[in-house]
Amino acid sequence: MKRTIKYQHIFSIAILLVYSSVSYAQWKPAGDRIMTEWGEQTDVENVLPEYPRPLMERGEWMNLNGLWQYAILPAGKAVPQNYDGEILVPFAVESALSGVGKELGEANELWYQRKFSVPSRWKGKRVLLNFGAVDWKTTVWVNGIKAGEHCGGFTPFAFDITQTLKKGENEIVVRVWDPTDKGFQARGKQVSKPGHIWYTPVSGIWQTVWLEPVPERAIENIRTTPDIDGGRLTVETTVSSRRATDLIEVKVLDGNKVIASGSALGRNSVEIAMPSDFRLWSPDSPALYDLEISFYADGKLQDRVKSYTAMRKFSTYRDENGYMRMQLNNRDIFHFGPLDQGWWPDGLYTAPSDEALSYDIEKTKELGFNMIRKHLKVEPARWYAHCDRIGMIVWQDMPNGDRNQDWQYRQFYYGPDMVRTPESEATYRKEWKEVMDCLYSYPCIGVWTPFNEAMGQFKPVEIAEWTKAYDPTRPVNPASGGNYFPCGDILDLHSYPEPVMFLFDADRVNVIGEFGGIGMAMKGHLWNEDRNWGYGDLKGKEEATAEYLEYANRLEELSALGLCGAVYTQTTDVESEINGLMTYDRKVMKMDADALRKANSKVCRCLDSHAE
Repeated sequence: MKRTIKYQHIFSIAILLVYSSVSYAQWKPAGDRIMTEWGEQTDVENVLPEYPRPLMERGEWMNLNGLWQYAILPAGKAVPQNYDGEILVPFAVESALSGVGKELGEANELWYQRKFSVPSRWKGKRVLLNFGAVDWKTTVWVNGIKAGEHCGGFTPFAFDITQTLKKGENEIVVRVWDPTDKGFQARGKQVSKPGHIWYTPVSGIWQTVWLEPVPERAIENIRTTPDIDGGRLTVETTVSSRRATDLIEVKVLDGNKVIASGSALGRNSVEIAMPSDFRLWSPDSPALYDLEISFYADGKLQDRVKSYTAMRKFSTYRDENGYMRMQLNNRDIFHFGPLDQGWWPDGLYTAPSDEALSYDIEKTKELGFNMIRKHLKVEPARWYAHCDRIGMIVWQDMPNGDRNQDWQYRQFYYGPDMVRTPESEATYRKEWKEVMDCLYSYPCIGVWTPFNEAMGQFKPVEIAEWTKAYDPTRPVNPASGGNYFPCGDILDLHSYPEPVMFLFDADRVNVIGEFGGIGMAMKGHLWNEDRNWGYGDLKGKEEATAEYLEYANRLEELSALGLCGAVYTQTTDVESEINGLMTYDRKVMKMDADALRKANSKVCRCLDSHAE
């Protein structure tokens, strides 16, 4: 009898493997665009398997990435009875790696469906369904029960689905509506008719989906604030159904050694005195400390998570020559790095692997830069964790939304103020706050930028003041490239192709937030063979390198006149833009890497460091 049961079990597994193999064999990238090496090696059985939330990590979780069923239906239709085929989650439906490659459009809705079973060892736990990011309006059902809704295309969210679950097989259904540029929501560079500096729409699930068992009362959020001048670390936690007698305990570890600890009751933050010899985080020495955070109720351990932090300080000050300067850890630093769009020819918003996600950061570091401007996009959490680990300062943009100002009406100073509808304004404020909340504790975040080039810019003085009040620990760049108003900490010029300081603000840090954009087409590595754009039409690596070095030398000259930072456009080619340091598929470095490394390192150190 036991032998019969054993053979039946083996036969069932064999049938499942055959079915899975057939399903996987049917998947293939959509279209015929260029691809990265990582995209070419996509394994549908092992898609982005890494834990997706490094700042609050639990050991038990279930990755739901992989093949789901999908359907595209006119907006307003009921749950589909039949699906169109399979889609590889978490790649947007328009991407090649989704296996679909279809544009959704504002008149349609995208439906997802998949089955799952909850491990028996999770019994007695609450089960959370987590989404890294979905663009844009998401509704979720589990076993036909509506679990929740979320609006926002760039930030994580979760639903407690415990009460919807049943024994055995369960079903998730997800509905997504994304109006792209027909709506007022944050969308970044996405447009319905891509070209020039605008790119393909990204709709639906584009970051990891996962299940997570948590106790009845659990840690929900962590917020860390270092104070290098006071030698302390503050840790704030959010706990479900918090009580005055709850206890939070935090341990700070350097490797396996506990070097500091602290605890607090109720809603109080935990203040930890760091050792006098604590290490500072910087691009040259990205020192990180692990955290172990425990939650006790009635003397019993309820929940425990792992996190990490760093001791560092971003600030501005006026030097002995009267120029406003940026400082890291009370020492002058010239911020220099590329404009990083974070787009991929095969995954669009989604890097095809974690190795790919860290690759651009590693190459940026190798080229001698100390900063990245994350342009009009918010990356998955692991991208920021890689910046923390590698040692890369990040200027974080808020993705633009609503309408762009007409270029001919844009003024260089005190430009016209866009008027948004109350709903549009409320959506912007909600989404910008969510972006700041989810990124606050990453050590790498050095500058907040709420607007870029008058794209959807409104009430800039009020938004800049709110941003600074909400997070006083970082400089605020109110409008990269204008419209300019006397607010925030930074005046940010865009100057193409040469870096030029055509304005100067004696009361703010002065930077060139975009310059360069040197255009060079590399045949065999182009998104479009015949519709490409960049500044100039350089013919080879030598010519492109020479022009880049000329610009880098000019930055050194400008630093003596008060310039504090600069951003070169850009890390890679993106769709029709051919102005990257690398091709869009990341297969070719378009300039001399050694020459750039020497020049960039010199620029990053062009300011004499001043002690506090």
